[in-house]
Amino acid sequence: MFKDKVTVVTGGIQGIGKAIAEEFRVQGASVCIIDKQPNDYFTGDVGDEQTLAAFAEKVIRDFGHVDYLINNALPIMRGIDDCTFEEFNYALRVGVTAPFHLTKLFLPHFAPGAAVVNISSSRDRMSQPQTESYTAAKGGISALTHAMAVSLAGRVRVNAISPGWIDTSYTQYTGPDALQHPAGRVGTPLDIANMALFLCSDKAGFITGENICIDGGMTRQMIYHGDCGWALSAGFDEPREATRPAVFPPVP
Repeated sequence: MFKDKVTVVTGGIQGIGKAIAEEFRVQGASVCIIDKQPNDYFTGDVGDEQTLAAFAEKVIRDFGHVDYLINNALPIMRGIDDCTFEEFNYALRVGVTAPFHLTKLFLPHFAPGAAVVNISSSRDRMSQPQTESYTAAKGGISALTHAMAVSLAGRVRVNAISPGWIDTSYTQYTGPDALQHPAGRVGTPLDIANMALFLCSDKAGFITGENICIDGGMTRQMIYHGDCGWALSAGFDEPREATRPAVFPPVP
C-alpha cells in the first residue's frame, strides 16, 4: 500500500514514533526520521528553525517529494510552579511551531494524496497538576490540525491522533490500571501506528480535520470510589490505587 511512498516522522527513534516509522517501513515506505537522538537519517532538534530547514532540504534533495508527514516529536513537560519562560516556549516550539513550519516547508513538495498526521494527546482535554507546558502544546496541535486542514483543503489532508495511556515498553497491566480502560487494557504504540497508517491511506480519503482519541475509552469513563478497583485514600480528593496515584494517563 505504501510502496515507494516517502514518510517523514519527527521523534522517530523511540516509543510511538519508532513504532510508526517501523510500520511504514514494513509497508514499503521510505522513512525519513528527525530526532535529537542519534539515528541513520537526521539528528537534530525540531525546536530550532535552521535545523528544520536543513532537514526539509535533505528530504527533498534525497527524494524530491513527501507523501506523509507524521509530527510526533515530544514536548517537554513542566508545571506552572517551576516552568521557566524559555522552557514553556520551547515546549510550544517542539509541539506546535515545528509541525506548522515543517508542513509549510514541505507544502510545495507534497505529492498528490498527501497527508499530515499530528500526534496530540488526550491531555488536550484533561490534565494532571504541573503539566502546563506539555498540555498547552498538545492543545495547540489539536487546534492547529483543523486550521491546517481547512487551509490545505484539496491539497493535503490533515488529521490528529490523541493517544491516552500508551505504554511504550509493552508492559501487560492488570487490576485497576487495566480496568479503568473500558477496552480492558493499557494501550501500546502499535495502537497509534495502525491509526497513522489508516489516516495516510486512501481508505481515509474522506477524513480531514479530525482528532481521533485512542485511549481505550479512558476519557469516557468516570472513576469514583470503589469503581474499577480504585479506592479513596484518606487525605485525597480523588480516587487512588494504593500504590499508583493515577486516574489520568502518563505521557504517551
